Amino acid sequence: MDAGPVLWVLSQVLEPESVRRGRAKPMSGVMKRMGMIFRAKANKALDRAEDPRETLDYSYQKQLELLQKVRRGVADVATSRKRLELQLNQLQSQSTKLEDQGRKALALGREDLAREALSRRAALQQQVTDLETQHATLQGEEEKLTLAAQRLQAKVDAFRTKKETIKATYTAAQAQTRIGEAFSGISEEMGDVGLAIQRAEDKTAQLQARAGAIDELLASGALDDQSGMHKDDIQAELDRLSGGTDVELELQRMKAELAGGSSSGQQALEGGTGRQQSQQQPQDTPRFDKQ
Repeated sequence: MDAGPVLWVLSQVLEPESVRRGRAKPMSGVMKRMGMIFRAKANKALDRAEDPRETLDYSYQKQLELLQKVRRGVADVATSRKRLELQLNQLQSQSTKLEDQGRKALALGREDLAREALSRRAALQQQVTDLETQHATLQGEEEKLTLAAQRLQAKVDAFRTKKETIKATYTAAQAQTRIGEAFSGISEEMGDVGLAIQRAEDKTAQLQARAGAIDELLASGALDDQSGMHKDDIQAELDRLSGGTDVELELQRMKAELAGGSSSGQQALEGGTGRQQSQQQPQDTPRFDKQ
């Protein structure tokens, strides 16, 4: 037989209770800490979910229910009192009837019947006394409940006024807080808008910086312009000078053409004048006919 399990059982049995309790303390501490954390988280979640206005409305509703119960209690006590009053009236009627019957029996010489009627009347009178006691007790309870209902009604009315005041104040404070957060930009909605604007500005600045860096690199020749449209400063200056030279040459050519055109026009004009004179001279010379 293996002695290992036996020794383990003996060690567990012979182990002091203090040692076992000491081993259980760390686990107990962890459970307490977990419970405390859970309660703290639950309390914080409840604080976020709780609306004071809803809590006030719920409390007011509970007070109205309590007031309704008190009123029903007053009505029940009044009903019981009224029932006792009816029973008292019936017993008093029977007592009066027995008294009359006893007088008649005594007048007829029937003393035994008179005694029996008086005995029954005495029993009824004892019931009347008990019912009167109960009636007085119920009447006192009814008065107490009526007074309590009146006081509770006053408290409920005061609570309703205070509740509406607190709700209005809370709503105004909440609206003012939201407006302040909107103006300061710390609200969730305005915070998202602010972040979007900031991201757009950052991207715009990044694109502008990238465009400027590319222009500088193209101008310095560090990057080649594959389209051939971008020119550096030296090439731009050479193009400007060559463009200016072409303009000057074109201007000189146009001046020369204008000058040459003026000379040929003057010569053409002079030639035309001579031909006109040669054509007009034979007309002015007199003609002599042969005899």
